[in-house]
Formats: sequence, structure tokens, C-alpha cells
Amino acid sequence: MIDARILPLQRAVLQPVGFRLKNLGIHADWVSLAGFAIGVGAFVAIALGQTALGLVLILLNRFFDGLDGAVARAATPSDRGAFLDIALDFFFYALVPLGFALQDPQVNGLPAALLITSFVGSGSSFLAFAAIAARRGLTSAHYPTKGIYYLGGLTEGFETILLFVAMCLWPAQFPLFAAIFAGACMLTTLLRWRQGWLAFQNNDEPEP
Repeated sequence: MIDARILPLQRAVLQPVGFRLKNLGIHADWVSLAGFAIGVGAFVAIALGQTALGLVLILLNRFFDGLDGAVARAATPSDRGAFLDIALDFFFYALVPLGFALQDPQVNGLPAALLITSFVGSGSSFLAFAAIAARRGLTSAHYPTKGIYYLGGLTEGFETILLFVAMCLWPAQFPLFAAIFAGACMLTTLLRWRQGWLAFQNNDEPEP
């Protein structure tokens, strides 16, 4: 919901680091893969009940997620990099609730399943819109430098990370947090379905 507003600040902070890493010969794809490995570590830590460590690794994963874009912009952004970025992000988002489910299956299993299902809805509607938008040559006014069309919503990256932080700080409240955020993701999914339905209702010039 507020990703577009904080993006300029994020880039201002990370871009100098991105140029430095690029000059050292570091590739953006390496940063993406390293960040994903850290995210897998967060999943393992949460599953083992080490939520404080999981929180640190989640925040580090998000730092790397912003840093890979800074390195890419310092060099030449690639389609492979854009693919890696979104594909690894979506998989990481599902790993966090799965970690809580494995930590306490009896209490967290159903809420985690509900949350992951809602992630599938919001994520698939996001990617479906991006695929059609790319075919029609559309670009997002809010995210003009992104590798794919970024369709906003009630639940975006920033809100999702706030959710993960809250879950790690108060793990006993995971079922409540999961249920509330799943509802918000479902609403985002419905809004994106509606936006796609209206934007792609004909084969002429759509207005997203």
C-alpha cells in the first residue's frame, strides 16, 4: 500500500552501496541468491523456534532484496534479474508462515495454510496482471524502473514484512496475525481481479 512512497528513500540509501559493489565486480544476481539463502535460513530458524534469529535473518533478506536492485541499476538491469527477484521473493514469503506451521503444527498449521492460500491469490493476480500488461506494452507510473508491471494493493511488500516482524516478536499471536493479514490479502486479490477485469475487457488500448 505504501511501497511506492518509500521506494525513493530506499534507493537513495542503497544506490551508493550498489555502485560500490558493482565496481567490485559483484553481480546483482549473486546478491539475489545470497539474500534468498538468508531467507531460507530464516525459515529454518523459525521452524526450530528461534524467532529472534528468524527476525534478524528476515530483515537481512529484505536488505539484500533492495540491494540487488541497486547493484542492477548501477550496471545494466536484466530480464533474468527481474525474474529472479520476483520469483525468489514470492517463495520466501510462503516460507515464513510455513516455518511457523512447522514450529507448532497443532496451533499454527491451519492459520498458516490460510495465509499461504491468500498469498497465492494476491501473488497470482499480481503476476497475471503483469504478464498481460507486458504483452500490451503497459508500464506502471508508480514503478517505472521495475522489471515487470507492479500492480499495487492493500497488502504489498512493506506490509508483509511488518507482518513477519510482528509474528517474530509475538509468536504466540501468530494465528491472529495470520487470520487478519489473510483477510487483507483476500481483499487485495478481489480488488486486483476487478482491476484486471476492467483493464483487459477489450483488445484495444486498456486503462489499468
